[in-house]
Amino acid sequence: MAVRMATKQYFTTNSNSNNIIVVVLYFTILVLNSGDAGTLNENYGRYIGSFKGLAHGVRGTVYAVDENTLYVRGFFYDGIGPTAYFWAGKSSRISPDGFTIPYPEDYPAMEPPPLQTHNNSNIILRLPAGKRIKDIKWLSVWCRRFTVNFGEVFIPSTLDPPKPRILPEFKRFAHGLRSGNISILDARTFYIPNLHYDGLGPDAYFFVGNGSEPSPYGVKVPNEVGSLEPLKGYQGEDIEIQLPRSLTMHSIDWLAVWCVQYTHNFGHVNIPDDLDVPPALGQTKLTPSWWYNPTSSTTSDPEGHWEMSNCRDLLPGKLQVHWEVQGDWVQVQLTGKIREDQYMAFGLSGNQKSVTMLGGDVAVTFYDRARNSFHAEDYYMSATTGCDGKNGVCPDERLGGRNDAVLVTGTRRNGVTCVVYRRPVQTNEAVNDQPVPVDVDALVIAAVGPLAGSDQPGAHAVQDMTTDEIRITFSSRDDHTCSTSLFNLDDDMELSAWPPNIIIGENKFTARLGPSGGVRGYMSITGYPTGDVVWYINDKLIPEIYVERKQTYTFYVEGGNEPSKAEHYHPFYITDSAEGGFGQKDDAEQRKQRVFAGIVYDSDGYPFPTTAGRFCEWKFKSYDRSAEMETFQAFFDSLKLSCEEGNPDILNWTVAEETPDLVYYQSYSQTNVGWKIHVVDPGYKWNDDKNAATRNPRFVDLLLLTCAVSIIVVERFFTISLL
Repeated sequence: MAVRMATKQYFTTNSNSNNIIVVVLYFTILVLNSGDAGTLNENYGRYIGSFKGLAHGVRGTVYAVDENTLYVRGFFYDGIGPTAYFWAGKSSRISPDGFTIPYPEDYPAMEPPPLQTHNNSNIILRLPAGKRIKDIKWLSVWCRRFTVNFGEVFIPSTLDPPKPRILPEFKRFAHGLRSGNISILDARTFYIPNLHYDGLGPDAYFFVGNGSEPSPYGVKVPNEVGSLEPLKGYQGEDIEIQLPRSLTMHSIDWLAVWCVQYTHNFGHVNIPDDLDVPPALGQTKLTPSWWYNPTSSTTSDPEGHWEMSNCRDLLPGKLQVHWEVQGDWVQVQLTGKIREDQYMAFGLSGNQKSVTMLGGDVAVTFYDRARNSFHAEDYYMSATTGCDGKNGVCPDERLGGRNDAVLVTGTRRNGVTCVVYRRPVQTNEAVNDQPVPVDVDALVIAAVGPLAGSDQPGAHAVQDMTTDEIRITFSSRDDHTCSTSLFNLDDDMELSAWPPNIIIGENKFTARLGPSGGVRGYMSITGYPTGDVVWYINDKLIPEIYVERKQTYTFYVEGGNEPSKAEHYHPFYITDSAEGGFGQKDDAEQRKQRVFAGIVYDSDGYPFPTTAGRFCEWKFKSYDRSAEMETFQAFFDSLKLSCEEGNPDILNWTVAEETPDLVYYQSYSQTNVGWKIHVVDPGYKWNDDKNAATRNPRFVDLLLLTCAVSIIVVERFFTISLL
């Protein structure tokens, strides 16, 4: 405490030689103690230890930033390991029984990428949701594919990470200033809840300085949006502010709302000397208040300004929702890959037990190109018809209610419309609005469709509405399952998908890799995102294969057998998992998959793939022409086969009687590479030629049923089913 006070005085006066000696002594003590586990370094956190490098040049120093965050300073790794990740666990020694700590934290794919080369990098590691440092015993750089430990550091059981510090509320001296208890989140960040201030001070700022009471000899602190303009009024907002980079909590004595022009203290809170708070390493990101709009309703990129930690795919590849509870409000961001003349709708199901449109309470958002403006309107659905002023899909205002959907901002670029709005958690309209169930799962509904006259929502296609149950907890944090940003997808939404390929009556198959076919191919066929390559079976893009029980089938696999080249390593296996990627999974996830062929276990119980072969890939002759090609065959003609030296591996699979009706061929090393295998009983009748599917009685029945359903869908397309 005395050292900290001396440091403050030094930065304030910079004139006392005794203070200089104390400061030098202070930093000397820090340096001497930096190697002791549990020592607090105000710049980096609680010292844990240094990596013990075992392979690939791994080294670095590890600190505990807070209960959920680690900091690796001076990290080195040569990047040569094929699938190395930061890996943590609670077993007594380093083992496969652990979990991945993703780095970088923000990644576009479903799975985090392997570690790249690092040369003296400083890295922030956030433990996955629900994990805390006290729950783990070690951190490793771990190769998941070969279960090899490249480097390790053990965490002392007595380690007590730094924690945020709760302070009293602002003292109330003038202009209605008051707040809830203020928190120090890290060495530079204050959290001020329920802030009230009338905004009438002519020259008021957040202000920090030294001494027992606020004085003119202080420093201005930017407000919650980083501005040094005089403070506006606050009516109960929760805000976060950060000290200038030259200051930390350890060098100040108070935070005040201070009028510079009249040297008047409107209220303040004192900073204690015995702080043990997380360092400021950039792990705390400010979230602007709902009202902040730096330009207009067409701000250039809401994704950059409105960082909400929750995201859910509502319509894959077409509509996503981000959300966050902010006090008495829920803030929602709808992002849709839609046309300019389409709307996005999202809200609560009319029945929380099943997906129900009638009685649904939704917000309809859209872009008005003529006015270059965005809109968010509160709707109630009493019937699946247009609004007649009493019934139908109606704005609340037309029913005598109030529009509780308050527009915050919006943008339109790259074929994507993004609208941010907020609505109150509790409603004042018992008939037209539902309260948001904050702490329990809420069943939500969503749709996109064309705007009709007067910017009213028109009838949408059946495939453009949610039909499966989607439940979210509005108060959750870090509930982020979106596979990628819609802004990152190519603007090819108008392209039609290729019909899926089918293989029937064959017992020999070649398995090679090839391009996914863009939006016409894998994604449209499966509904899942994928990487650069997928399986081509008998030179067909992820065909659906039909096999019989008790029969034996031979797969000639050319997926690549070089684990050191991740892009050239795709062992083939058969599983009940629609995702695949067995080698990427931890033990618990692997146990969820049933494997029917292609993977065996060694004497120690570790899995390894049996069938990979040389690497063969269908490549573009010039460039990806999938967007230009109306048929897969035309696209296939634009490819050429490239094979490395070697031979295929052979997988013989005898289909057991107990095999489920639906299984999948997949890649051991990557998710979402393969597709379906339909398993039928012996004696199933089909012809051997490629047209058998259409001539087989079962397929004729299926075709007739499909036609009937299509007629119904077309008929209903012109009636309003959701909006």
